[in-house]
Amino acid sequence: MNSKILRTLEYDKIRQQIAEYTVTENGKKLVERMKPQSDYARIDELLDETQDGADILRLKGGIPMPKLLDIRMQLKRLEIGATLNGKELAMIAKVLRATNAVKAFFRELIDDEVALQRLYDLNDQLETLPDVAKRLLNSIEGDGHVTDDASSLLKSLRRQIENTEAEIRDKLSSLTRGSKSKYLSDSLVTIRNDRYVIPVKAENRGQFGGVVHDQSASGQTLFIEPQAIVDLNNRLKQQQLAEKEEVQRILRELSALIAPYTNELSENAWILGRMDFINAKAQYAHQIKATLPEISAENDVYLRQAWHPLLNPKTVVRNDISLGKDYQAIVITGPNTGGKTITLKTLGLIQLMGQSGLFIPAAEESRIGVFDEIFADIGDEQSIEQSLSTFSSHMTNIVDILKHITAQSLVLFDELGAGTDPQEGAALAIAILDAVGTQGSYVVATTHYPELKAYGYERPQTINASMEFNSETLQPTYHLLIGIPGRSNAFDISRRLGLPETIVQSAQQLVTQDSQDLNEMIADLVKKRHDAEEKQAFFKKHLKEAEKLHHDLETGFEKFERQKTTQLDYAKQQANQIVSNAQEKADQIIADLRKMRSQNASTVKENQLVDAKTKLNKLEQPINLTKNKVLRRAKNRKEFHVDDDVLVKSYGQRGVLLRKIDDHHWEVQLGILKMKIDTDDLEKIKVDDQPTTHANVSVKRSSSSGLSTSLDLRGQTKEEALMSVDRYIDSALLAGYPSVTIIHGKGTGALQQAIKQYLSTNPSVKSFNYASPNAGGDGATVVNFK
Repeated sequence: MNSKILRTLEYDKIRQQIAEYTVTENGKKLVERMKPQSDYARIDELLDETQDGADILRLKGGIPMPKLLDIRMQLKRLEIGATLNGKELAMIAKVLRATNAVKAFFRELIDDEVALQRLYDLNDQLETLPDVAKRLLNSIEGDGHVTDDASSLLKSLRRQIENTEAEIRDKLSSLTRGSKSKYLSDSLVTIRNDRYVIPVKAENRGQFGGVVHDQSASGQTLFIEPQAIVDLNNRLKQQQLAEKEEVQRILRELSALIAPYTNELSENAWILGRMDFINAKAQYAHQIKATLPEISAENDVYLRQAWHPLLNPKTVVRNDISLGKDYQAIVITGPNTGGKTITLKTLGLIQLMGQSGLFIPAAEESRIGVFDEIFADIGDEQSIEQSLSTFSSHMTNIVDILKHITAQSLVLFDELGAGTDPQEGAALAIAILDAVGTQGSYVVATTHYPELKAYGYERPQTINASMEFNSETLQPTYHLLIGIPGRSNAFDISRRLGLPETIVQSAQQLVTQDSQDLNEMIADLVKKRHDAEEKQAFFKKHLKEAEKLHHDLETGFEKFERQKTTQLDYAKQQANQIVSNAQEKADQIIADLRKMRSQNASTVKENQLVDAKTKLNKLEQPINLTKNKVLRRAKNRKEFHVDDDVLVKSYGQRGVLLRKIDDHHWEVQLGILKMKIDTDDLEKIKVDDQPTTHANVSVKRSSSSGLSTSLDLRGQTKEEALMSVDRYIDSALLAGYPSVTIIHGKGTGALQQAIKQYLSTNPSVKSFNYASPNAGGDGATVVNFK
């Protein structure tokens, strides 16, 4: 389509409204590139995709799609051997994560037997790359942070860094809380030049030794690295450099891992963007209550109750517009401000939307055509720069249109021939319409020239139309009346204003009777054709409803048959149980009879016993569960796949399936842990697009805050215990706990003493005492916060 028609009919505003529903950058780009198509098969394909999106939106709330950035630049850098940073790798990991989520979503749709026309094929083009996805998931968090699990060396280095930092804090705490604290400006520890320092009063700089790294603005405070921690800071710096080098090595390794799959990743990102685009089209259609149009290859356009999508749907007037079947040209006459221009724009914009694969703002059973081009001359486009008047501007546009129209074009003229002498303008309008008709193009033109009314009568495949005018209120109703030429309504208005009836009747006698009869005949024919179209739509709608009802009845009957089979099998099972119990009793009776026979041989005969046993055995009926579709479907629903998101029920934690160990166990990634979990303890869940975080403190979770009111340190070393206590107290303060219990055991008393020393230096601790005898005694300490 030519760009001018898109601007004239405000097609970009439709794009902008659809773009608001996209969540991926590729989806937004596809909206920006969206344009009307002129190939019937392509339009049909695009409408099928929108219909699939609308069905998924109605049944499942839409295709699950997280916010995704464009990764094309990152993939290009990989192709030339560059190393990506953590955030760039996280962007790619998110695309793979979304790919797995979408694949799982479509597996659910297949399980639910949801019928789609195009999107299953599109989904099949996605590549999951399970090995790459697993490696990225284990190594990179959502914010680009490289996890401890990325390599054993990185985990070891970070543990060393934590231990060194803890040792530095211990030494600095002894300075800030001890006898030398009086030499400090403040009892706090800070960092300057990536090294731990303390604020010392300038006059006391010699009390701690070490290196001065900074001073306050007033010069009264010096930030000194005490001599006692210089070696520890040096060690920490070396460990941090080693950690940075290992992170860079991991990033290089991950970049090299991804590099061979740039084509697959690019294709995945494009497909996800297309699904996002389809989601957006479906949501926009739902928002404006648009419907799926039929497509007429013969350009038989029939829009039922159509309205302009950019106007307020609560107040906009809806019109039936038909073109192409009985006539290829419509001439809309009548006074200004009656709605002629908005009718032209409604027809043109709806055609652009339908040919773009969008649902249209019209009632169901509406039809659109397939035009190779749509041209419009609408509005006042006079140009001061080019010294063009309104008439000249219109003529320039019309000349250009006449050069390009074909038999498959739609032309929209607004106020054709306006801006010049009425007699000459009307003649030009007629000649232009004849020229368009010669080319076989479809045309809708508005005019206020009465001479064009006769044109509508005389020319083949041409019909008059007008905008309805209420003679009672003397106001336009904005309803389109096809087949009825515009009237001045002078007779009705004159009556309302008090002109004597004799004068009005005399005027009416001067109007040609043939003209009035022709108007009435055309109006009657148009009304009958409209009624026929409406009846066809009515019967078609009820046929669809009947077909749907038939399908629902078939589905219900199949469900009934399945339930009947299930109930019969259950009844047989119960009956078999009864028979089994009866057999046990019968066997006992027979045993008693045999015993009696052994005592008295003439009492019971053996053949009688065998006959009785045979009859009892025949009572049991076999159960055949192989034909039970419900059980088979339930089994298929429970099947797990690699990279599925699952809930480990016993832990209440979310995890990801890594591999199937055997028929009853899976290996599951739970945060930084890999665990062997029984299949019965797993449950499929939907993907949560929140970044995974790993807690460093092992505490029991409660239903309210998620943090236990007690911390068990038994079995930990002194250093590990102090780090755990430090983090645990921070978490307890954030949770708002007034007190907590620290379980350290009795043992040699070393750990107990270290905990006591730490608590005495923590500014947030109000008091601490041993627990009550029934709560652990001196093996536990109750800590009260300020």
